Amino acid sequence: MSRRRSRHHRSQHADQDDPCHDVPVETLAQFQTVTAETAVQAARTWWDANAAAYQAEHADDLGSARFLWCPEGVDEADVHLLGDVDGADVLEVGAGAAQCSRWLVGTGARVLATDVSASMLAAAADLNARTGVVVPLVQADARMLPLPEECVDVVFTAFGALPFVADTQTVHREVARVLRPGGRWVFSVTHPMRWAFPDDPGLPGLTACHSYFDRRSYTETDAYGAVVYTEHHRTVGDLVSDVVGAGFVLDALVEPEWPDNLDRAWGGWGPVRGALLPGTLIVQAHLPG
Repeated sequence: MSRRRSRHHRSQHADQDDPCHDVPVETLAQFQTVTAETAVQAARTWWDANAAAYQAEHADDLGSARFLWCPEGVDEADVHLLGDVDGADVLEVGAGAAQCSRWLVGTGARVLATDVSASMLAAAADLNARTGVVVPLVQADARMLPLPEECVDVVFTAFGALPFVADTQTVHREVARVLRPGGRWVFSVTHPMRWAFPDDPGLPGLTACHSYFDRRSYTETDAYGAVVYTEHHRTVGDLVSDVVGAGFVLDALVEPEWPDNLDRAWGGWGPVRGALLPGTLIVQAHLPG
């Protein structure tokens, strides 16, 4: 889910010398440093090619107007991490097909949904038409939002943008720029602990095989050497420092537990790993004022 990649999990492909991962012969997967622009271009291209398949695979969970924070099934209708948004101006970054934003419309919020992928926004436009709940859509890089300063009350993303951006500090600063004083920033990401483990929902996913402290990006390159997919890692300490460094006050770190009644896997998430390891981290913060 990240809303995508499973935007929700690191690929099972990885370094060919890494015994924890299986790499298809046509793909070279490795950990390396990539530029911020390479990462964004790879994310745009990947999700343009895979948006329809992702939405189809996870349609039962995502719905057309449901606000799901993570594969553990945390629903905004139950947890209210955004607070009371009736009458608020709300921005979603990395919106995918904008299911979360569409749910927020029903709560009385004024919502704008953005995504770097044109194909994801096409899926969002299709759901707008089919549901009759129309969310305004804008194609945008989360590092460079086409909005003026201090124009929204809440910004959020559920596994969007952040896992696929190499310079996440830039996203946090940009969110701070567009938020009004006192505004809230809430986001969910893969729990940083998962970086050390293979992306397998079963028993193999319980054996650490990679350094939690390796901050090189996970990349997949094609036969021509072009980077076609990336994901990026921040330790918990890095993440907190980035958020606070952008001017936010940290309100909560939420680590959802895997529900006893949820017996299906979602990418690298599932009941076997979920019983022992956190899979998602939800960060709730606000600007002073």
